Amino acid sequence: ITTVGYGDLAPQTPLGRAIASVGMLIGYAVIALPTGIISAELTRAQIYKEEQFRQQSRNCTNCASVESDPQARYCRKCGSSLPKPGHAPD
Repeated sequence: ITTVGYGDLAPQTPLGRAIASVGMLIGYAVIALPTGIISAELTRAQIYKEEQFRQQSRNCTNCASVESDPQARYCRKCGSSLPKPGHAPD
C-alpha cells in the first residue's frame, strides 16, 4: 500500500520487526481516523447546505423555474407571483 521509509536499514530481530509493524499500523490509523472524521463532517455540512437551499427555494407555478432568493416575490424568468418560502403553491 505504502512505504515506511526503509532503505538499507531495517529491523532484523523479531522484537524490532514487531515494534516496526505496530508503528506502521499506528501510522495508518493516524492518517485514516482524521480522514474519516473530516469526510463525515464535510458530508454533513453539504447535506445541511442542500437542506437549507431546499427550504428557501421555491418553484414558479407558471414556468417551473427555481427561485432561491427568499425575499423574491416574483419569478425572475416569467414575472409570475411566487409562493411564500416553505408554503405549497395555492
